[in-house]
Amino acid sequence: MLRSSASFTVLPAADINRARQFYRDKLGMEPTLEQGGMIMYGSATAPDFLIYETPHAGTAQNTQICWLVGDIRSAMTELRSSGVIFEEYDSENLKTVDGVAELDGEYSAWFRDSEGNFLCLSQPKA
Repeated sequence: MLRSSASFTVLPAADINRARQFYRDKLGMEPTLEQGGMIMYGSATAPDFLIYETPHAGTAQNTQICWLVGDIRSAMTELRSSGVIFEEYDSENLKTVDGVAELDGEYSAWFRDSEGNFLCLSQPKA
């Protein structure tokens, strides 16, 4: 049943207006639908993700959405020019160099949105 159903990501926001500004000003995204304290990005028939207002925003400590990009360094440069700050990790399981982790089969970089959600860029290795 679910295999043939569309799905989309849902992200929490403590301040929906602040989240709208972040996604517009930092990521260059415009909502496709705003309704009842929720903002949808993508299209009404095929949403990519939805943001809703809740006091529980920013409590998840895991990646919540990831974008596949063709050139991670170029994408990071563009986002940094808009003020996005990439996370740095240095642990036994995860190490980044200039914000990029080299993983099996991919390069990844993480940043947080205005609400504390962990967002990711990922580039498959050639």
